[in-house]
Amino acid sequence: MGVMQATSPAMGKIQVEEQVFIHYRHYADVTADTCLVLVHSLAMDGEFWRLVAPELARRIPVVCVDVRGHGQSSKPQGPYSIQLFAQDVKKVVRELGYEKAVIGGASMGGCISLQFAIENPGLTAALALIDTTSWYGPTAPQDWSQRAQKARSEGFSSMVQFQTTRWFSDAFRQQEQGLVQECIDVFVANDVAAYEQTCLAMGAFDAHEQMEGISVPTAIVVGSEDYAAPVEMSEHMHRRISNSTLQVIEGARHLTPLETPSVIVAALNSLLDQVQDA
Repeated sequence: MGVMQATSPAMGKIQVEEQVFIHYRHYADVTADTCLVLVHSLAMDGEFWRLVAPELARRIPVVCVDVRGHGQSSKPQGPYSIQLFAQDVKKVVRELGYEKAVIGGASMGGCISLQFAIENPGLTAALALIDTTSWYGPTAPQDWSQRAQKARSEGFSSMVQFQTTRWFSDAFRQQEQGLVQECIDVFVANDVAAYEQTCLAMGAFDAHEQMEGISVPTAIVVGSEDYAAPVEMSEHMHRRISNSTLQVIEGARHLTPLETPSVIVAALNSLLDQVQDA
C-alpha cells in the first residue's frame, strides 16, 4: 500500500477511573513534547491505524488508543458519551507525559477528536477530522438507537454486508479481501452492550455550534463516496472552523485510513508541517 513499516509500538494500559483502563499503542521512535493521537472508528480498535501510524512515527510520537468499550480497553456499563471518550484520551496523553497533542480521528474517532479540541484548546496543537461529522442530524438519536437494537437482536453478523459496503468502495472490497475480512473479524468480535452504549453516545453527539471556537490548524478529509458521513458534513465543518482545509478523496468511502492510507499520511504530514512552522 506504499506505507513502510517502522518499529513495533509499545503496548500499555492507563487507568482512567476505578476498574477502567484504556489500552494504547505507543510508537515512540522519536521523542518530543507533542504527540500525534489517532482515534479509530466505531467498532474498530487502535490497529485501525496500522497502515498510517508507523510512517508518521518517523517524525512524531504516535499514540493509538482503544476507545472505552472497544478492543483491549475496559468495557464498563454505560452511559457512554463522546465527552467521556475525549476525557479518557486526555488522561492517556497526560499520563504519557506529553505537553500537547495533534489529535485526529476517523468517523467516531473524529467526533472524539473534535470534542477533545473543543474542551482542551491549550492541549491541542492541531486537529484532523477524517470521514466524520460534528452532528448526525435531528434524527440521530433514533437512528443510532435502531442500529444498537439491530446488533442486540440480530447480532453483528447480520450487519456485515451493510457495514462493508459503507466502509469501502466496490473495487477496494474486491482487491483487498484480506483487509476487509480483518475489519469484519474485529467488528463481529465487539461486546454488544458496549457497542450499544457507544451508538447511543454517537446519537447524542452535537458539536456543530461549539466547533466555531476552534482556532488550531485543522485538516478535514473525506471520501467522495462516503455514505456514512457524507461530504456535506465535512463541508459544514470546513465552513465553521476558520483555520481548516478540506480534501475530498475521489472514489473512496468511509474508512479512508485503510482504503487510501498514503493520502491520509500525506494529509497528516501537511498538518504536522503547519504545527512545526507555527
